[in-house]
Amino acid sequence: MSELALRHIDTLAPDELPAYVYDLSELRKHAAAVRAALPQRVELYYAAKANPEAPVLAALRDAVDGYEVSSGGELAHVRAAVPGAPLAFGGPGKTSAEIAAAVAAGVHRWHVESVHELRRLAAAATRPVDVLLRVNLPVGDGTLDSVALAMGGRPTPFGLDPAEVPECLRLLGTPEFARLRLRGIHAHLASGLAASEQLAVATGIVEWSAALAESHGLALEEVNVGGGMAVDYEDPSARFDWTAFGEGLAELLDAHPGLTLRIEPGRALTAYCGWYATEVLDVKRSHGEDFAVVRGGTHHLRTPATRGHSQPFTVRPVDAWPHPWPRPATTEPTVTVSGQLCTPKDVLAHRSPVDTLRGGDRLAFAMAGAYAWNISHHDFLMHPRPTFHHLDGPAS
Repeated sequence: MSELALRHIDTLAPDELPAYVYDLSELRKHAAAVRAALPQRVELYYAAKANPEAPVLAALRDAVDGYEVSSGGELAHVRAAVPGAPLAFGGPGKTSAEIAAAVAAGVHRWHVESVHELRRLAAAATRPVDVLLRVNLPVGDGTLDSVALAMGGRPTPFGLDPAEVPECLRLLGTPEFARLRLRGIHAHLASGLAASEQLAVATGIVEWSAALAESHGLALEEVNVGGGMAVDYEDPSARFDWTAFGEGLAELLDAHPGLTLRIEPGRALTAYCGWYATEVLDVKRSHGEDFAVVRGGTHHLRTPATRGHSQPFTVRPVDAWPHPWPRPATTEPTVTVSGQLCTPKDVLAHRSPVDTLRGGDRLAFAMAGAYAWNISHHDFLMHPRPTFHHLDGPAS
């Protein structure tokens, strides 16, 4: 836990809760360590969808080579937050307006998702456009069989079927497609992979791309192996092994001189820099179990509901109790933390261990720096929105 963030949470007034608190100094420290673990020929792009807040984007600028965006809205937002930063533009459902905006913005790389999209891009290109063909590659070693969030290796709406790649290569060789410059292959296949699994997938993507280049007489310039590095919400101290991953990528690059690799992590960069802080409104017992009801809930922090996990938290005791009646408190060593929504799915943590938890105490939910506020259903029941605090101090 960030002492800077926790101290700030303790000082917040009740009407400032719930609150998102970000430690930007810790974010920069973590991102710099990730960058240092990667070989020089690996470009590090941040997937802005994980957390697009402008202070977060700006804090990452010195550590990343660019940003991956997946909509016209993200494109405009990131361009304004970090002017001049290289952008890669992806997403399976690009509109005509988004295509025109991305062409006008001169994005660094375009991830083409289908033959139809390639044709639309060629028709809209008023300047040279550098493209990577996103391919839904088969992964036959079983690595993705148990992955809950897979974008490839199975039937999905993401990317090209490998059988369609030759048609794209044919079109790219015709005069009508002269403004499109093929730079390589993109294949983001899954999320939640450990370093060894990520490396196995990256190796498979590179070898497939190398075989494609050789069979069609192409220069293999770039391969984007995507993101999806694992984040363990059950054990926040169990971090993705960036050192081992970087060493494995170095060996892979040694086998392919002249190749540039690109990765696009999102959650694994920013999850650890954010906290969702709130107040316990009530503690009650139901059918033999203790429940703590807090301000806010999954309409602010949707991640535990969508992933089916308990968000890790720490209790910040508050000694003051302003009421004349007894203070409600837990009676068991575990408690389920729920929010204010009128649905049994509004649960932030299931049967989590606590020494004690009382009405009026505060909870600081860790690992809330990615896919948290920005993917939540904010307006359900129309509760007040959280406050936001971006802290910057010496890294701990």
